[in-house]
Amino acid sequence: MVTILDTLSKAEPERPRHPEKLNNPDTPVLRKPSWIRVKAPGSPVYHETRAIMREFGLHTVCEEASCPNIGECWSKKHATMLIMGDTCTRACAFCNVRTGLPGPLDAQEPENAGRAVAKLGLNHVVITSVDRDDLQDGGAAHFAAVIAAIRRLSPGTTIEVLTPDFLRKDGAIETVVDARPDVYNHNLETVPALYLAIRPGARYFHSLRLLQQVKERDPSLFTKSGIMVGLGERRAEVLQVMDDLRAANVDFLTIGQYLQPTRKHAPVKRFVTPDEFKAYERMAYGKGFLLVSSTPLTRSSYHAGDDFARLRLARDAALAH
Repeated sequence: MVTILDTLSKAEPERPRHPEKLNNPDTPVLRKPSWIRVKAPGSPVYHETRAIMREFGLHTVCEEASCPNIGECWSKKHATMLIMGDTCTRACAFCNVRTGLPGPLDAQEPENAGRAVAKLGLNHVVITSVDRDDLQDGGAAHFAAVIAAIRRLSPGTTIEVLTPDFLRKDGAIETVVDARPDVYNHNLETVPALYLAIRPGARYFHSLRLLQQVKERDPSLFTKSGIMVGLGERRAEVLQVMDDLRAANVDFLTIGQYLQPTRKHAPVKRFVTPDEFKAYERMAYGKGFLLVSSTPLTRSSYHAGDDFARLRLARDAALAH
C-alpha cells in the first residue's frame, strides 16, 4: 500500500531540508504495522484545500512535518497553518521541518491567514509555527496578530495555538495569552530523560512552567500538551509526565506514535500497540485530564475541532459537579 509518507517524500525539494543532519549515521526505518498505514491523499476536497493554502501563500505543518493524517484532514478542509516561514532555528531529532536561518516575517501573513480561514469555512483552526529564536520575542507578537486577524475576518471560528517554548523570550507567553486564543497548546514531546537526544534545544521544566504560566495568567483558557511514544521511553516515565502536566493544571493530553521521517532522524525504538494506547488513555483520565486522545495516529491538531467541542462539554460537566 502506498502511504502518505511515501507520497510526500517524492515531493521533497531539491535543497536538503536538514543540512545539519547530513553527517548523522543512517538508521533503519522500521516497517510500519498495519494499524499505522494510511491511504495517500487524492480527494477533490483535499486538492481544494491545498489550492487555498497556495492562493494565500501559507505553509502548513501537515506538509512540512509529513503528517500521516493529511489525507483525512484536508478532505475535511482542516489544515494546520505553520506561520513565520518554513524554516526552524532548532534541530530537533524527531522533526521533519526544515532547519536553518529563517527569512524575515511576512507582514501580510496574519491577513492572509484570516482570509484563508474564512474561505475554508473553519469552525476551529489550529495555528502553529516554527521556532524563531532569532526574533526578540520569538514571534509572539506575530501569533497575536494572526489571532486578531482571524477574529476579525472569521469571527465564528475558535482558535487553537500550538506555540514554541519561547525560551529566554521575556513577555512572549503573556503576549500570546492576552490575544485570547481558545486553546493554548505547547507540546512536551517526550519524557525528560530523552530531551538531550530528541529535543536538545529545549528544557523540559521550562516547557512545563510555560503551560502553568498560561493557566495562571488566564484560568479560562484551555491548555493542552502532547507527547510521542516509541522513542525508548519507559511506561513509568510517561506516567510521570502525566502527573507533571496535571500539576501544571493542563486540561488536554495527546499521545501518539513517533514516526521516523528519514534515516537521518531519531529511530523508532518500537511501535506501541493500540491496546497500550488505550491503557495510557485510561490512566490519564484517572489522573484528572478533562480530555485525552491516545492512539497511534494521534497528532496535536488531529480532530482538534471535535475535541474542542468535547473539551467544553467536559469542563461544563466538571463545573456542574
